Amino acid sequence: MQRRPPTDSLGNPVTLHDPESLPALNDFIEGFIACEARAVNVLLHAANDPSALVQAYCAALHMFAESAQGPTHARPFIERALAHAPHATDREQRLVAAVAAWVDGDLPRAMALHDEQARLHPRDLASLKLGQYHRFNRGDSPGMLRLALHALPAAAEVPYLHGMLAFGWEQCHRLPEAEAAARHAITLCRKEPWAHHALAHVMLTQGRIREGTDFMASVSDTWTGLNSFMVTHNWWHQALFLLEQDRHAEVLALYDQQVWGVVKDYTQDQIGAVSLLARLELAGVDVGHRWADVADHLALRLADHVLPFLDLQYLYGLARAGRTAAARTLLGNIAAHAATRTEAHERTVWQQVCVPAAHGLLAHAQGDWATAVEQLGAALPRLVEIGGSHAQRDLFQQIWLDALQRNGQWAAVQNVLQPLVNAQPESARLARQVRCANAALGLHAGR
Repeated sequence: MQRRPPTDSLGNPVTLHDPESLPALNDFIEGFIACEARAVNVLLHAANDPSALVQAYCAALHMFAESAQGPTHARPFIERALAHAPHATDREQRLVAAVAAWVDGDLPRAMALHDEQARLHPRDLASLKLGQYHRFNRGDSPGMLRLALHALPAAAEVPYLHGMLAFGWEQCHRLPEAEAAARHAITLCRKEPWAHHALAHVMLTQGRIREGTDFMASVSDTWTGLNSFMVTHNWWHQALFLLEQDRHAEVLALYDQQVWGVVKDYTQDQIGAVSLLARLELAGVDVGHRWADVADHLALRLADHVLPFLDLQYLYGLARAGRTAAARTLLGNIAAHAATRTEAHERTVWQQVCVPAAHGLLAHAQGDWATAVEQLGAALPRLVEIGGSHAQRDLFQQIWLDALQRNGQWAAVQNVLQPLVNAQPESARLARQVRCANAALGLHAGR
């Protein structure tokens, strides 16, 4: 009788040179979709198991470093994966091809392959999450949601799929559906940090500030064994709730203890630190010497250009830290990189969105309010194209609003602020800002 091939923990057949690799393969799959640090365990088997899937997952891990060196470090693994792909299943071959396209910088091909995988093999949730990652980074929220919906009939019992659905719904502004999916995920598995994160987005958007604070505190005991992005990012979300309540000492404590310092050389930890420090300063808080430590790490990113969303925050962090020469060098490198883009989406985003936004951010950091207003104002309507979430991109809106205020454009400030206050009645931060605008305009103080 013919022996059945082994399967991963989601029931997908796998082709392994060394059967002992299966637990580590499952660590990658389960760890990746659950945002857990154990995903890296597959790297321990790279030397002894040339199987296509093992090598492709290792390549993906190197690409997730989001550094200029990522493709170089991933290349040996993806070449071994391609060499052994003829011995693998159709599903595995498609995953290998998608990761290879990512390493080669061909994101349209990578996304098309992940889309196809979701239709043909809807329980390949690692491929699905990879596809969502690429769509997210290009501002394609409907594409993120569509991927997860493909898998729903086949993988409804998997809590992490509902977390992926929740974030897709939220980024598509479908907040009731997002909350329902997130709560269902948490019912299936209380430790579902991506669902916690999606629900934090919903509550912040709906102005449920105190409820969001209490919710995140109530599930924070489960944020153990996670990758550094997920644990620092969920604490970052909690810091945003506290910031809206003017609980500045608590925000600074969270920054020092939970947001910065887990893995300082990781891109996502760096931009989380930049974003929180910038928001604190925009709220009138003295952050002391905290910029200096972050800037030491940002200074190594001047030639990365992995994602425009990342570069913009590197630049602002360097400028706020007083590293003017480094910030100007990065600005020049961004412009040069933008001029060499050939793929249509990348060319448009780098040239028409990232470059003006970069000029605006540097201008704001240097006190050139008029230029900041003009350049950021030109970029903001299209900022979704650089990727990032609504909550993350709100930083750039806050910086633009601050420039408007400092440039004395109070009528414009009031026009932007009042709808925000209407939507966020619990926000002490916004209430202070609108009172200032009303006073400058000679209006009744009100709220």
